[in-house]
Amino acid sequence: MPISPASFSLIFLLCQLTGPAASGAQQELVGAVGGSVTFPLTHSLYRIDSIFWFFESTTLITIQPTTTNKPDTVIVTKNHNKGRVGFSHGNYSLKLSKLSKNDSGAYSVQIHSPSLQEPFVQEYGLRVYEHLSKPQITLGLKSNKNGTCVTNLTCFLERGGEDVTYSWKTLGKTSNESHNGSVLPITWTLREKDMTFICMARNPISSNSSNPIFARKLCEGIPGDLDPIMPLRISLLLIFLILVLIILWRQRRKESTEEKRIGTHPEIPNCYPPSGETAEYDTISNPNKTIPEENSVHSLYCTVQIPQKVEKPHSLPTSPDRSKLFIYEKVI
Repeated sequence: MPISPASFSLIFLLCQLTGPAASGAQQELVGAVGGSVTFPLTHSLYRIDSIFWFFESTTLITIQPTTTNKPDTVIVTKNHNKGRVGFSHGNYSLKLSKLSKNDSGAYSVQIHSPSLQEPFVQEYGLRVYEHLSKPQITLGLKSNKNGTCVTNLTCFLERGGEDVTYSWKTLGKTSNESHNGSVLPITWTLREKDMTFICMARNPISSNSSNPIFARKLCEGIPGDLDPIMPLRISLLLIFLILVLIILWRQRRKESTEEKRIGTHPEIPNCYPPSGETAEYDTISNPNKTIPEENSVHSLYCTVQIPQKVEKPHSLPTSPDRSKLFIYEKVI
């Protein structure tokens, strides 16, 4: 016999005041932000007077089934839930869509039947998670002991870090190794084969992996044991090399300047006849004419003077300096 509207309202009020009594083990459910979840309801009741769904002891939805072809009476207590709740006709399993983090919490269902002295109650726990972003890796302090690179890698998430477990895969060894936890200690030498490290993060609804990290690139810059005073030695060597380059450059510049000056002012010989003789110039009309052996040739005395560079801006030479002309031998 169906419950009258007055009785239905009375039961609804009593359920809001007292809440349901537990009749079964709690079921744990998980959902993703933006997704949906179904609260399974399994029972063998043939006749059902009313069904109440609760969220954190607050009535979420009430259902009064009908035995005729008329639709069931459904009341949704929150307006924002009207577009995202539904149920399967027959067993009345609740489906909740468009999940958000605020939907996490305790849910329960209470079924009233004339065949039961106490209502049938089932409890649920829902946790809504975000899809994991790509894990990031940070490098700890590096040290070098006897040519061995020693450091730590830490894996973390920028968002969605609730109930996350971390693990590592190490590729490149004889057998691939795994490590649990967000921190991975590393010990590697240059003599070893290059290894690859990958961090994997998981939560109940998703998983994601980091970009690979290579041991050789990770430990570059640490080729061997470092001398504590090596930086000072390198600095002194660089200073010495710079000084040598400066000295060589200045020496080369000085030599280049001298070569340029000598090339610009060539030596000019000044020749004078012996004392008591006067320099004469004869014109030789026939160049094939043989000069007698008895002809005497007077020697000339020559001196070389290197003129100094005298700058006379904006002036041009007017006439050659006759005092510096060559004086040739006198042919008798």
